[in-house]
Amino acid sequence: MVAGCLALVGLAVTGQAATPERLEFVQVGHWVYNDAAQSAFHVDGSTNRVDARADVPGANGSQVAQGDGSGYVVERNRITEFDKATLSVEESTPPPAPETPFVMEIAGGPYLVYRNAGQIVRLGDPAATVPAGGPLSRPVATTDGTVWAHRADSGSICELPKGAAVMTCPAQLPPGHGGGLTLVGDSPVVLDTTGDSLHRVGPDGLGEALPLGIKLSPSAQVANSAVGGRLAIADPERNQLHLIDISGLDQDHPSAKPISVELAKGSRFNGPLSSSNVVAMIDETRGEVLTYDADGKLKSTAKVPGQGTPPRLAKGEDNRIYVDSSDGSHVLVVNGDDGTVVDVDVDKAASSQTAGAPSADPEPSGDQPPPRQQDQRQQAPPNTQQAPPPVAKATPPGAPRKVSATSGDGSIKVSWSPAADNGARITAYRVTWTGGSTRVGGSSRGTTISGLTNGTPYVITVAAENSAGIGAGAGAKAVIPGPANRPAGAPVVTANATAAGKVSVSWTQPDLRGGTLVHYLVSVTGKGQRTVSASSAEFTGVTGTATVTVRAVTKFGSGSTLTGATGSRKVTVPAPSDPPTITITGVRVGTGLIVDVTANGKGASATCQAKYGDAVSASKACSGATSLPINNVGYIGAVTVTATIKTSGGTGSDSWTGSPSMRSGIPGGSLIWLGPMALVGLRRRKEKELL
Repeated sequence: MVAGCLALVGLAVTGQAATPERLEFVQVGHWVYNDAAQSAFHVDGSTNRVDARADVPGANGSQVAQGDGSGYVVERNRITEFDKATLSVEESTPPPAPETPFVMEIAGGPYLVYRNAGQIVRLGDPAATVPAGGPLSRPVATTDGTVWAHRADSGSICELPKGAAVMTCPAQLPPGHGGGLTLVGDSPVVLDTTGDSLHRVGPDGLGEALPLGIKLSPSAQVANSAVGGRLAIADPERNQLHLIDISGLDQDHPSAKPISVELAKGSRFNGPLSSSNVVAMIDETRGEVLTYDADGKLKSTAKVPGQGTPPRLAKGEDNRIYVDSSDGSHVLVVNGDDGTVVDVDVDKAASSQTAGAPSADPEPSGDQPPPRQQDQRQQAPPNTQQAPPPVAKATPPGAPRKVSATSGDGSIKVSWSPAADNGARITAYRVTWTGGSTRVGGSSRGTTISGLTNGTPYVITVAAENSAGIGAGAGAKAVIPGPANRPAGAPVVTANATAAGKVSVSWTQPDLRGGTLVHYLVSVTGKGQRTVSASSAEFTGVTGTATVTVRAVTKFGSGSTLTGATGSRKVTVPAPSDPPTITITGVRVGTGLIVDVTANGKGASATCQAKYGDAVSASKACSGATSLPINNVGYIGAVTVTATIKTSGGTGSDSWTGSPSMRSGIPGGSLIWLGPMALVGLRRRKEKELL
């Protein structure tokens, strides 16, 4: 490092290198707010030590964000800035919305993203508050400092370049589709949870779809970036973590099969969050952090100490993942290379460290790195400034997120993700519907409503409540209760036909009504019925107008199968524009005459027939090289044979004169060939002579 710095200085002095306007430094370590000590502490991830403290009273349960020269204690109702060199409080400002924001520590930042309010606050230089125009899903940022955000209401994919004050939206998901953003190769990629696909985001909109090969629930959450060529997607409703091969985004070959990892049933999860080689998730129910590699192998499981609300995940710029206990008493440091986890006891460090003073831990041993220069800057006098202004009063909670509902027999099961508490603990969730309401505890994430009328649609609304009041409600789509073991609904069928008589059929998965899909029954007029596991099929030899039908077969547990409602579509095979042709390529002797032809139906289904004298062959489907046998015929010498072909486009014919060939290939012009009836006559004549 010294040699590199001297070289840069030498280049600058000699004028051989341009001096940048501003050097960008990667932020090292992580800041956490400790409730007991009423202070922000810096955790050095490389040494797993607490090495700095800044007193910021009255900010319980808060997050801390760091920029180049300042740190920010982020509460629901105020943002308090402190100087990272002097560790003294500078000023406090109000946020644009009374909710808990998503923190991003990136170049040009940090940024606070108020997802419900649709506001992005840049705390770096120049500071700004940028309206997004609507609620946002979890954002991502590229290394150049560009923030990418997805509008949850409109589906727009928007970017905010470093230093900009206005967002632009170059792409958009289809109407009604949900999704989320991630990074692949430092470029934005959108996950379409409705279409189960990935798309690159470019200046001209969304790129080609890469199918995931799995079916996702609407609440699926994608990781911030790829790991080892795979992208982590958590589907908590199905208790699975999927690792998707993303090579198909840039290369013209099929993607490898997804790797799926089973998660603990009944748990709530936060994440996934990725580093260079590790995927981390928090099991909020069990209070554990889980780490996986790119192949889905579990690397470690560690308990997160502390009491209160679930722990928080944060990605550091130093390729580490930090897990804060809710009260800031502990920070778990996840190594971004191998997934190992180290618990840093912040409470213990707080008891031996005063504001502005370095850590009281013993000097590092010879195998530990020396203290950084930043530690010397922290040898500042104790903070003598006035305490920050008192915290603003709490406000009603934000709206619950990801509200969903599924039907049962006279019941509806409702689930949701937590609402922002906005300064006061959520004490309850109120669930309302037409004709009733119920109230559940503040830690609940779902409930089942019973006593409903089957066949009647219900819209369920969920609102959070704290000491300041009841927040805004969030609703799920209308759900119709019904008895269990109901057959599936009707698929939506699409069918296309070619002049060659090939019909291609595809369909959408219908409402399975709680059952498990076994297979589909697919039929086309005149072609019987097939059992199909996929969502498409092909039929050949179809003529005229045909009806395609598709039905889903489902099963409930170990019970018998149920056949669902029929989805259908009529399709007409188009008539070819050109008449068919036929060419006789030879005539052979068999059990009669065998006429060999080449048939061309010009894209349509064809039938062929051969004729010799009054004898004709059976009508036969033909295409390309075809043999037409004429039975029970006799001939002497040369013969004249005709062949005809018929399609919906017209009729064609050909004739041939010559001596048929024997099976051995010897010409049969001198052979007198008699049919079976002639042979019978000869046998009777011989019997009379013997008598």
